[in-house]
Amino acid sequence: MHTSQATAPKPVVGRFGIFSHELRSEDPALQDQLRDAAAELEALGFGTVWLGGNSSVRHAAHLADSTQHILLATGILNIWYEAADTVAPQRAALERAHPNRFLLGLGASHAQLAQNYQRPYSTMVEYLDALDAATTPVPAQRRILAALGPKMLRLARDRAAGAHPYLVTPEYTEQARGVLGDGPLLAPEITVVLESEPAKARDIARGFLGYYLQLPNYAVNLKRLGFTDDDLIGGGSDRLVDALVAWGTDDAISTRLAEFHTAGADHLALQIITGEGGATPPRAQWRRLADITGLTAKTAQQPHGRTPDDAGRD
Repeated sequence: MHTSQATAPKPVVGRFGIFSHELRSEDPALQDQLRDAAAELEALGFGTVWLGGNSSVRHAAHLADSTQHILLATGILNIWYEAADTVAPQRAALERAHPNRFLLGLGASHAQLAQNYQRPYSTMVEYLDALDAATTPVPAQRRILAALGPKMLRLARDRAAGAHPYLVTPEYTEQARGVLGDGPLLAPEITVVLESEPAKARDIARGFLGYYLQLPNYAVNLKRLGFTDDDLIGGGSDRLVDALVAWGTDDAISTRLAEFHTAGADHLALQIITGEGGATPPRAQWRRLADITGLTAKTAQQPHGRTPDDAGRD
């Protein structure tokens, strides 16, 4: 029997989180800075830190001690790289040390990036079966799937807390909500460029999108949304860039983010793209995002800087 949705509390993700490759860095010289950055995100009022790239339980555990209540999630753990019978006890240890602080994001990655890639849907089903059968099972409500297509979305609905799709639009979000129904969590990653000059903003966005648009899983999903081969070349047409990346003035970005919530997203995992590269967390930009999303004002209203989600937990 599959793990019941009722065996664990639904994760408290908040309306906004930060998706960051930088926070999963293993560079020894950066570790103090990463812990400080995670603590600041919590203080700013973000509900979740999504550890981007091929992240793991250990990356979340590294940040748990420097934070108090923010949810830590893998975005995503690659099922081809870490076996379920290894992940389950790691997750159980983190749960014992920091109850209800971790959400296991799982993904099947891409054929170009994973050795032995085959039958991704069936392999994900088998992986979830193994998590259910582990000595320390991972409850369905404490895991989320990087689903894109309808089949994987239905699996996310039935066997996980919900879906964490990447590189999507409000139109996709509305369709995904239709597949998931009202209950499951829908937490898309949203790419943000804090630049209002159109040519510069799109140039930064294309520098980021070009790599992903070559991966068939994303290309197929975008074509399902009505984009063409011509939209996918050269880092993306203006139409595609504007659909996938929130850029512009603060008001324009706020309006764009609201479109995802209106379309059915519960939570937005915001990924800042600066075009500058480097492994240093973009903390100044995260502070600006807290202003754009209204989190700064909400946090200031809470006694002792607590976030609305944290209020009443004492």
